[in-house]
Amino acid sequence: MNLNLKDKVILISGGAKGIGGAISRGLIEEGAIPVMIDPSEMEGKEILDLAKGKALQIPIRLFSPEDSQEVITRTLEVFGRIDGLVNNAGSNDSVGLEKGNPEAFAQSVAKNLNHYYHLAHFTLPYLKKSKGSIVNISSKTAITGQGNTSGYTAAKGAQLALTREWAVELLPYQIRVNAVIPAEVMTPMYENWIKSFANPEEKLTEINRRIPLGNRMTSSEEIAAMVIFLLSDKASHITGQHLFVDGGYTHLDRAL
Repeated sequence: MNLNLKDKVILISGGAKGIGGAISRGLIEEGAIPVMIDPSEMEGKEILDLAKGKALQIPIRLFSPEDSQEVITRTLEVFGRIDGLVNNAGSNDSVGLEKGNPEAFAQSVAKNLNHYYHLAHFTLPYLKKSKGSIVNISSKTAITGQGNTSGYTAAKGAQLALTREWAVELLPYQIRVNAVIPAEVMTPMYENWIKSFANPEEKLTEINRRIPLGNRMTSSEEIAAMVIFLLSDKASHITGQHLFVDGGYTHLDRAL
């Protein structure tokens, strides 16, 4: 299927590794131009080499509105257009109700949520021109809860709410906004979390057993495939949706 993404310029926060890296690689395969907003320079270089010049890495972490404005400015200087935005970067930082405090909670929400708004805000004038698309990467923790991660789940739930809000607000411009919701995906961050258990292999086996479809984790490439489809004009009548790519983990009976 030709997704008609050739030479489309797509911003991806956290675009050099994990799910973001898979999205960048998938976009290159489709002839698109990924702009990776990610300080992971080694991983980013591998993707830049793969792209043979048709990609860009902006190696910063997004904290302030000025950071996001800089991303837009640098992208336009190089490519002159923006056709899509993937809000992806975040960190499950274990700021809970007991193991946390109000200041840590506020910081956790801010670092996982604010740059989603900042990038969308500053990208909007250019998405209006291109009739582009926004995809927000959320998490099943916003639906199921996890425990001891109040800040992260609050941000992830807000991302789902903003997906619907922006889908409504941007209807007049034919800008589509959707969310993709992963569950268990072996990213570098997830791998570090698994290693925190006394017996990581046993814990991983237990998790895999609970995933109904195939008793295996979702791959980053499977998440990327959905994101890339949603960015394309093949998804031209899909907006305001929360799409679960999780092997049935969130909604099917895990006893299966």
